[in-house]
Amino acid sequence: MSKIGQKSITVPSSVTLEVTGQMVKVKGPTDEMNFELPDTLALEKTQDGVILKRKKEDKKTKSVHGLYRQLIFNAVVGVEKSWEKRMEVVGTGYNVKMQGEDLVFKIGYSHPVVFKKQPGVKYKVEGNNKVIISGSDRQLVGQVAYQIKLIKKPDAYKGKGVKYEGEKLRIKPGKKAKAAGAAA
Repeated sequence: MSKIGQKSITVPSSVTLEVTGQMVKVKGPTDEMNFELPDTLALEKTQDGVILKRKKEDKKTKSVHGLYRQLIFNAVVGVEKSWEKRMEVVGTGYNVKMQGEDLVFKIGYSHPVVFKKQPGVKYKVEGNNKVIISGSDRQLVGQVAYQIKLIKKPDAYKGKGVKYEGEKLRIKPGKKAKAAGAAA
C-alpha cells in the first residue's frame, strides 16, 4: 500500500484546484498547471484539501498512486510560490551574466556560452557567479538546472565548473600528492 499516496494534500486559500473528469487544473497567484489523471485514480475533496483515491487495486494503479499524488502536491506548491534551484560557477575568471533573458557563461572555453531562455523558467543572476533558476514546474526547473550543469561539469581535480549550491565534490589528489604518498 502506498504511504505517500494516502496523504492528503492541503490546498491553500490562494490556490484553486479544479477537477473536470480526469483533467486536473491547479491555478495560483503565480502560474497555472494542467495535467491528466489515469482512469484508475480519482480525486476526492475533503474539508482541508484533497485525497487521491484508487478505483482499482491492480499493480499498475498502485505503482502510479504515489507518483500522481506527489505531482499534484508539487503543482499546488509551485503555483503558490515558485520552485528554485541555486547554482554556482566556480573557477578563476569564470562568470555568468544576463543578456536579455538569456544566460551568458564564461567558463574557460575560447568563446562565451549562451544558454537560451526556456519557456516556464525564470533566471536570476546574483553577483557574477550565482544563478537562480525558478518556475512553477518542479521537474522542469530541475531539468533546466541539470542542462546548465552539463555546460561544464566540475572537474575532478580542482572543482572548476558549474555546480549546484552546497554540492559536495570529491576532489582527486594530483600527481604531486600521489608521489609524496608513495615516497613516505
